[in-house]
Amino acid sequence: MIKAVVFDFDGVITESADIKTQAFAKLFQYEAQSAVGKIVKYHLRHAGVSRFDKFAYIYKYILHRKLTEAEFKKLCKQFSRLVMNEVIDAPFVKGAQEFLNRYNKQYKFFVISATPHSEIKSIIKKRGIARYFKAVYGAPNKKADLVRRIIRDNDLACRELFYIGDALSDFEAAEANSIEFVARINKNVHLFKGKNIRFKIKDLKKLKSIINNLENI
Repeated sequence: MIKAVVFDFDGVITESADIKTQAFAKLFQYEAQSAVGKIVKYHLRHAGVSRFDKFAYIYKYILHRKLTEAEFKKLCKQFSRLVMNEVIDAPFVKGAQEFLNRYNKQYKFFVISATPHSEIKSIIKKRGIARYFKAVYGAPNKKADLVRRIIRDNDLACRELFYIGDALSDFEAAEANSIEFVARINKNVHLFKGKNIRFKIKDLKKLKSIINNLENI
């Protein structure tokens, strides 16, 4: 029996994944055009990875410059300023709001996001949906570790929960903990090429039917 659902946030609950892509392009807009292209490509290929890790990679391997602590803090502040309000105002993925509202008392809901912990909690609170979730987690915690914590702290068996995400990091976190993964597909199908994923959905309108299928396996 399914008792809990773990959600990624951007691109799963809200249509906000493109907001982050645009923010990376704008944040580095004064770099060489070729560098900006590589930065955006890297971001898209590593969707679901913390911006903290991305900034470190970008400076070391794309810009070939040292990332000072002061510059790192400046980037984090600027990025949050670019995305915060837009993510708060982003539309829900089709079916997400209805599913959360209808089933939040039947299942325990959790959010695991690559967005900084305080920021994702603030976004969810300002969107008025905090009441739906038993817990919300963000970076710098690793997603696989957070799934493990959810299983442990809520005394769940691996078969009693699943993870719905749109990034390879989500798939890997689910796989590391031997739980089912549901892929939300939206311009990201290439990320999961060659991966053994049983359930792929374009939105959350049929998420309850997937739960029913999981319970019958």
